[in-house]
Amino acid sequence: MTARIDAAFAAPTGTSWTRVSASLTWYRRAVLVAVLVPALVLGGAALWIVGWWWALAWAVLVAVAAAAGWWAARAVRDTWGYAEGETDLYLTYGLVTRQLVVIPYGRMQVVDVTSDLLEQALGMATVQVRTAATTADTRIPGLRLDDAVQLRDRLAARSETFSTGL
Repeated sequence: MTARIDAAFAAPTGTSWTRVSASLTWYRRAVLVAVLVPALVLGGAALWIVGWWWALAWAVLVAVAAAAGWWAARAVRDTWGYAEGETDLYLTYGLVTRQLVVIPYGRMQVVDVTSDLLEQALGMATVQVRTAATTADTRIPGLRLDDAVQLRDRLAARSETFSTGL
């Protein structure tokens, strides 16, 4: 069964998945810490008033969430990949629910590069492709900044070449 699933989510013939930067793992871990530390402190302080055992239970729960999130940051990053086919951009991602998105170059309307402060500090960016259909998650996070800019330029050029007149 695993072989059939892997085949269903394989890169298109003649290509291979280009994986995102390892910095995406550290980005997600930093966000995890930024959320869980205040939750631990504020929740623990509030529960300490009720009883120390509630504060201890909260600390254990936050520690379990931190461990799961720490592991998941790497596992999820390993699922992200993209491939540039002859007529389409292929994007795969997802740990629990796997996704394979195929975006025809001719349907691309806008290709964005964004980078928040933490991404900038880690030297990475996100490329987002917008089409008329907005049902798919068409972003590629965790690219090195130079790679993101080059991908944006290639996709923009290909979208003009394959334009379908939208």
